[in-house]
Amino acid sequence: MKKLLFLAVLFIGFSAVAQEEVKLNWLTDFEKAKKISKKTKKPILIYFTGSDWCPPCKMLKEDFFYTEKFKKKAENFVLVMADFPRRIDIITEDQRQQNIKLARKYNTKNKFPNIVAVDHKGKEIDNIMSYNMMRDTSRHYKFLEKLMENN
Repeated sequence: MKKLLFLAVLFIGFSAVAQEEVKLNWLTDFEKAKKISKKTKKPILIYFTGSDWCPPCKMLKEDFFYTEKFKKKAENFVLVMADFPRRIDIITEDQRQQNIKLARKYNTKNKFPNIVAVDHKGKEIDNIMSYNMMRDTSRHYKFLEKLMENN
């Protein structure tokens, strides 16, 4: 029993370390992202999330964003996170207002999670909403592939 418990703790520890190793450069300033996008000729991915309350957002983060596979694809994009947490201490009020402004333009259906691709001028290219309980990320990778083909 002790060996089984030890292995479980070890596995959980390695899983947490593996997730933390995937570091992504999420911006929160959309204007800065547009400048980088123009300079690098990469589209912007805006990720609308409710980090502390949205179960599908948490699952997508774990299954998609925190993977080595996504990290490699992310090199082709400028990443922007627009978080809408319920806890007021997670983001600043200024950041909340910036996120609301972004959502009014790009997340008009108020769906979470939602990934919207835009060009350096802020023109929407495409979007993908939601995540299913089957935890199948194939639709999300197809979305990225389509964007990379057209860029």
